[in-house]
Amino acid sequence: MFKRLFHWQILFALILVALSAFFYFLHYLLFRDPHYLLNYFISNLAFLFLDVLIVMLVLQGLLQYREKRAVLKKLNMVIGSFYIEVGTGLMKTLSGFAPDSSAHAALIIGADWNDQDFAETRKWFRENEVRLESRQGDLEQLKTFLQGKRSFLLNLLENGNLLEHESFTDLLWAIFHLTDELAHRTDFRHLPEADFRHLTGDMQRAYGQLIREWLNFLKHLKQSYPYLYSLAIRTNPFDPHAAVEVQK
Repeated sequence: MFKRLFHWQILFALILVALSAFFYFLHYLLFRDPHYLLNYFISNLAFLFLDVLIVMLVLQGLLQYREKRAVLKKLNMVIGSFYIEVGTGLMKTLSGFAPDSSAHAALIIGADWNDQDFAETRKWFRENEVRLESRQGDLEQLKTFLQGKRSFLLNLLENGNLLEHESFTDLLWAIFHLTDELAHRTDFRHLPEADFRHLTGDMQRAYGQLIREWLNFLKHLKQSYPYLYSLAIRTNPFDPHAAVEVQK
């Protein structure tokens, strides 16, 4: 296959060179002006290098842009599968560790949200992070949930495209760390106070990154896949009135 393609390219190049030589020769026969031909040939040859440079830069930029869009599209599919399989359930479980759940009201996403709404919500959560407390909820249930998703999360890390999405990779590592911390503890009833604070920090890190990536993902769905966005807001883990059935 490769040899056949290479042979075709050589043949095509020879045909182009022959046609160019033929028309140069025809021009000489018709006008008998070798000085003009030589001047025209050298001028075009001099510009050829700039022409190649310009075309190369433009084509390279277009190809890189197209490749980046393709990679981002694949990444958003991976992120979507993550929130379907793990993320939504994990956010719901971790939200049970929040002593003050009123802050979650800001995460009740509307069907008519625009880019500014998402930007303002992300800014608000950067400045007013929802606080968790490891004593507040069921750590054993959280441990069981995360251990049940470990194989799925490991498969995600095998996706080389994730290297293009640093913040999502950081999220996965934060979840893996929390999973390992919980897995090494067998009795959550008699942990020292310092250990509860340590687990709170690990949960807080994962929870904040979960919410930030979730908001970015919902914004992408709103722009590109309205029907998936509709399902996402109807299964919003922070909306106590959310119902998957379409109400109106």
